[in-house]
Amino acid sequence: MVKIHIRSAKQPAPTQGKKSAQGKKRKRKSSRPRWGLRLFLAALMLFIALSVTAAVGIAQVDVSSLENPLPRPSFIYDRYGEKASQLSSSRIIPVSLDQIPVHLQNAIVAVEDKRFYEHPGIDVLSIGRALIRDLQSQSWAEGGSTITQQLAKNMFLSSDKSLSRKLREAAYALKIDMIYDKNDILELYLNNVYFGEGSWGVQSASKRYFGKEVGELSLEEAALLAGLPKAPTHYSPLKDREKALERRNTVLALMREQQYISEEEYQMAVSAPIVLSVAQEEGLQGKYPSYRDYVIQEAVSLYGFTEEQILTGGLQIYTELDPAAQNAAEEVYMDDRFFPAGKEDQQIQSGVVLLDHSSGGVRALVGNRGEGVFRGFNRATQLKRQPGSAFKPIVVYGPALERGYTPYSRLYDGELNINGYQPRNWDHRYRGQVTLAEAVTNSWNIPAVWLLNEIGIDAGMDYARSLGIPLSDDDRHLSIALGGLSEGVSPLQMAQAFGAFANQGMMYEAHAITKITTQDGYVLVEAHAEPKRITSPEHAYTMTRLLENVVRYGTGTKARLDRPTAGKTGTTQLPDTEEFAGITGPVSKDAWFVGYTPELTAAVWLGYDKTDRNHYLESSGSEAAASLFREIMSRALQGVPVRPFEVPASYRDHWNLWTGQELFPNWNKDKDKEKEKKEEKNKPNPSKNKNSDKGKENRKKEKD
Repeated sequence: MVKIHIRSAKQPAPTQGKKSAQGKKRKRKSSRPRWGLRLFLAALMLFIALSVTAAVGIAQVDVSSLENPLPRPSFIYDRYGEKASQLSSSRIIPVSLDQIPVHLQNAIVAVEDKRFYEHPGIDVLSIGRALIRDLQSQSWAEGGSTITQQLAKNMFLSSDKSLSRKLREAAYALKIDMIYDKNDILELYLNNVYFGEGSWGVQSASKRYFGKEVGELSLEEAALLAGLPKAPTHYSPLKDREKALERRNTVLALMREQQYISEEEYQMAVSAPIVLSVAQEEGLQGKYPSYRDYVIQEAVSLYGFTEEQILTGGLQIYTELDPAAQNAAEEVYMDDRFFPAGKEDQQIQSGVVLLDHSSGGVRALVGNRGEGVFRGFNRATQLKRQPGSAFKPIVVYGPALERGYTPYSRLYDGELNINGYQPRNWDHRYRGQVTLAEAVTNSWNIPAVWLLNEIGIDAGMDYARSLGIPLSDDDRHLSIALGGLSEGVSPLQMAQAFGAFANQGMMYEAHAITKITTQDGYVLVEAHAEPKRITSPEHAYTMTRLLENVVRYGTGTKARLDRPTAGKTGTTQLPDTEEFAGITGPVSKDAWFVGYTPELTAAVWLGYDKTDRNHYLESSGSEAAASLFREIMSRALQGVPVRPFEVPASYRDHWNLWTGQELFPNWNKDKDKEKEKKEEKNKPNPSKNKNSDKGKENRKKEKD
């Protein structure tokens, strides 16, 4: 009989079974340290891998751009050697750390990164606290950024709040801290951080809020600035003084807590009110934009500078700018009363240049009406428009005087057809013959075209080219007498050309820059203006007298000043196309006035940028241009003594020899009238002569 033994769970196991169980137990005990070791080794390997990856990543981070000096603004100086405008590609006005007050440095460290001088670019404790808050909020909105991290973000990264950006920020910060010392990092940060109200860097912020250099800031002012980077708009003292005051006092409390200031200094600073001194003007940056743009254009095209060199190289650019003339022009251009009314969808535009014809120096220029953009289209210097009758002195009358014509020369004024070209006078009348002086004064077209044909188109073109007007073979036609050019001219070119007449036949090339130096005063380039003889002083003065008559009695009376003035109007017709069919009356596409006084030459253009059937000058545009000339010149020359045009020494003898008569014996019509009245008064009157038949007859009538 087989006996079956049933062992309960509480009974001990057989001997063999017991040994086996003990063996298993021993085996389990021995596996624990092995698994722990594996876990440790895995963690160590992961740490090493992450460290190597981080090290490789940090090594690959490029922070070399921090080695470049901060962009230094360049400055434009006026003709008196005073700073007139600032040129900069940066919003920053950089300053060195030793120019920044120690209490401002300490305030920034106290409020932004109190362990700045201890950590290696990132603060693990701060990051840990921020990470916990981020996990709780399930976002990456918390900061924890050190000053070095903020510098990295400002210089190299976008402002998004993603985890990848924060990791890259940390890598950049570590690399920066490896290469640069703390003072360099703090200086870079203070020059690049945003302080609100458009102010980047401590110098700009100091100027913006307190109207002073950063080195002049008091403790409480420094604390106010230090409190802004966290939330510049929120804490701006220009928007909310109470919040700004609260934030400032928080910064002061942190400075006291971190022992940067004493209790006494703290109490004095927190009790001080916020006193702002906001500048009423924007400063030199952006001032005189049209002139500034032309200076850059000239420096690039004439002297070979790059725009980057000009905007970041700390250049000192000395110019011919006259602030009085420039301000006069800008003030007039900001006043719509001096311009014809435009259309709602397009403003009538304009450009003006004021030139010192005795040197070629550009005293002032405005290249647009309304808001402009940096290096936008400059109508004073880049415009190419047909000059109309303002071109006649340049291409017809100037070379004609050279070839022996005088103001008394008789010119043809009748129906004219030269190889199919049939010019018309603006008044649609013919006079048979007129003098050259009459043709100029009244701006008649037929005499000008006839005269150009007489002297030869090549003679006119050569003379115009000598005055700096670029012409091509496409311009070789008689309509050039009336300003019909293939490309057109700018106000700057017209002012330069007329300046030769004003300067007794000597022309200087128009220029703004006189010299360019480094910040330390080393001269890089210097202009040496060389005059060019265009015509004789006698012929130049004759042209001046002719153009004076235009202003006194002719088409340019709206330009008349309370001083000697010469000039010429010019208008261009609407294109002879189907689009403009049926439009009649005193309308034009472009309007000009180019003129001069003994001191300055000026050229004004007026018109639409885009001329079409709905956009053209509806009244006498030349009158508007002449009025602009008068208003600008009268303001620019305010307080300047009145003087006459200089008469060349050989002028009278020259004309006596050539013509056998005094030049312009009947030039001044007012004097002519006075002379006629005087002669009439002194003339014998037969009716008052008692012995004459007429006298006897009169006495008889009186008796009857």
